[in-house]
Amino acid sequence: MNQYKEFRIDATPYNVDIISSLLWELEITGITENDTFLLVYADENSETDKEVISGQLEKLVKNNLLEIFNVTETRVENQNWNEEWEKTINVIEISDRIVVKPSFKNYDVKPGQLILHIDPKMSFGTGEHETTKLMLLLSEKYTEQGMKVLDVGTGTGVLAICAVKLGASKALAIDNDEWCKLNGEENIERNDLRDKIEIRHCEINDVQEKEFDIVLANINRNILLEIIPALSEKTKSKGIIILSGLLREDEQIITESCLRYELQFKENLFMNEWAALVFIKK
Repeated sequence: MNQYKEFRIDATPYNVDIISSLLWELEITGITENDTFLLVYADENSETDKEVISGQLEKLVKNNLLEIFNVTETRVENQNWNEEWEKTINVIEISDRIVVKPSFKNYDVKPGQLILHIDPKMSFGTGEHETTKLMLLLSEKYTEQGMKVLDVGTGTGVLAICAVKLGASKALAIDNDEWCKLNGEENIERNDLRDKIEIRHCEINDVQEKEFDIVLANINRNILLEIIPALSEKTKSKGIIILSGLLREDEQIITESCLRYELQFKENLFMNEWAALVFIKK
């Protein structure tokens, strides 16, 4: 029988969101949150091990976001993994209008609500994390009928799906993870949006199209700093760029970088320690 690697992570302070966000950058298959510790899972053939995870957590220590941590590694049987994973996923009411709903959960739809049918599998973008919520809230504010949208680092496809349901005429969703592409395609199919959303397994520099009305990118700070020039290039004049995957303290460095590439700061939105920023292309 196949096995998974299971890593127990104890940390002080125990900030689930920051730790989870960093660990999703690794080759892992899931995270289970407990009251005082995290359980992280990786395929038995994954290169992720105790040392790799410890290396990620050391970054948080250097940035004074963690004081101490401990990682223990064991092996677990794979037999009920999907069932256990589904238990951690909930229906999320992002706003009065937007709801993220997995297919295996029941929900009584209210008049006027937009239901985003998202089965996350192991991709980032369930609506649980603050950065996803922030992106969806800002998308709700800025998306208008007929807009053309680029979703960079699409994960589950939730942002592209939301944009189209809000009125965008079409969306291009890209991700450099093949698993995210497959999961995104499933969710696009689940929402019956195959004719309006295209998903590609590629990097932003592989995208030839330009003149997008809205560009969405919920990634991490370091990657955003690398791709801001490309994000600006893909955005039409007076177009909107919405960025997250950021901590509050990242706002200044991101804003300074955006200003160098014809992007004017419009507004910010915060949720706990997380931030989302909106820019307008000059």
